[in-house]
Amino acid sequence: MKDNCAILLPAAGASRRMRGTDKLLQPVDGQPILRLVAQRALQVTPHVGVALHPDGTPRHQALAGLPISCLPVKDASEGMAASLRAGARWAMALDVQALMIALPDMPEITAEDMRELIFAQARRPQTPLRASTTDGQPGHPVILPRSLFVAMESLAGDTGAKTLLHNHSVLLHPLPGQRALLDLDTPEQWALWRDNQPRS
Repeated sequence: MKDNCAILLPAAGASRRMRGTDKLLQPVDGQPILRLVAQRALQVTPHVGVALHPDGTPRHQALAGLPISCLPVKDASEGMAASLRAGARWAMALDVQALMIALPDMPEITAEDMRELIFAQARRPQTPLRASTTDGQPGHPVILPRSLFVAMESLAGDTGAKTLLHNHSVLLHPLPGQRALLDLDTPEQWALWRDNQPRS
């Protein structure tokens, strides 16, 4: 079943809110978070694509040696939709029935979370699914069925897949705590998250 869902990591953004540093190169467990999330995704499926700016050399280096597909996004300045279009084109060429969009700045989403979401969506394979908090707040990752891949190719702007989800019923699948909402976009958010990590 794991081969029926690909995972897209949209990593072509500019990290503007980090004020000069790259959030996707922030160290987590001794390595850049982008590499860590890609490794987690590879534990779940062999089909892992990373949308990257063509000039994003440090991010490419962070992924060196991993069996992933690098998806160049020449129009990355447009926003999230450009990465999703690249992901849709890639996924359409694969023999998969769904595509997970997993944000690579969410350090608490585990491989087991991804696997659990894929199994939940496979029970209703024509319906999109979103991870949520236990009290029902929708978050990420998101899984889109193959029937929406063509619509993904027409997305525009920086709104992500919200327009697709607004037009369809969506399954919510709860993950523990706030992990479905926790993404780290600023130095302050990174510092607070690190301060709250257990000391070894």
